[in-house]
Amino acid sequence: MKSDAALHGEVTASHSVFGAPCWASLTTRDLRAAEDFYRAVMGWEWRTSSTVGDQYRVASVHGVPVAGVSEVNFGVNTAVAWTPYFAVASADETVSRSQERGGTTAVGPISFPPGRAALLADRDGAVFGIWEGELVAGWEEWRRAAPVFVRLHTRDAFDAAIFYAEVLEWASSDPRSCEVRYEDNEVVLRSRGDVVARIHSGAVEAAPDPTIRPHWQIHFTVDDVEAAARAARAHGGTAHQQGLGSTEAILTDPDGARFFVTTRTTD
Repeated sequence: MKSDAALHGEVTASHSVFGAPCWASLTTRDLRAAEDFYRAVMGWEWRTSSTVGDQYRVASVHGVPVAGVSEVNFGVNTAVAWTPYFAVASADETVSRSQERGGTTAVGPISFPPGRAALLADRDGAVFGIWEGELVAGWEEWRRAAPVFVRLHTRDAFDAAIFYAEVLEWASSDPRSCEVRYEDNEVVLRSRGDVVARIHSGAVEAAPDPTIRPHWQIHFTVDDVEAAARAARAHGGTAHQQGLGSTEAILTDPDGARFFVTTRTTD
């Protein structure tokens, strides 16, 4: 998933930013339709991953890999959704810590040279991934081109923060670990001074609606939120904005995957 990063300059290893979001991946039923939609809405270019194969495609912005898309069989009980991946020093140890604290393992750890990945769910069922190995060339470069941050909507933000802190080693004594604070009624995660994740209370446990059940949201940056919303509607998706001039919109692609777009800042 990340070996192509070596083509773009300096490579960052997961242990140098462990605990921080490092990738976003979409599962879809129609790979070609997803490529067309996100090219129109986000301006992404696509290529086949050299390590995973034809069923996994990598999106890039100005040559920087920003996200991946994998196609799943229609009959497979796999959610059509965006999933954040977090950098870890050891996939095996992270999976063990998750299981010891009530999390579940859906996939892995499995090898994708030059690293290893796993797909997990926390105690309340929110799905997330982990990655051990080389990251997209230059973590800060990926951060500038990819998500603003990821946000967890969950039943109890404090309980979730404890789970993730123990599993992903947030707020450890290691200076490379992520900093955790409570700000503006949310748990806020920072890595290298940047806000990279937020945890918000309010999701209803076991609710039938997947947008209400505990889940991670992906927020992508765009130059023009209104233009992205118009493109989403024009290419088979949906868009909800708070009003003209809004700096954020909720979009869904034609397959139903939900994500956010946020105005790109210049600082």
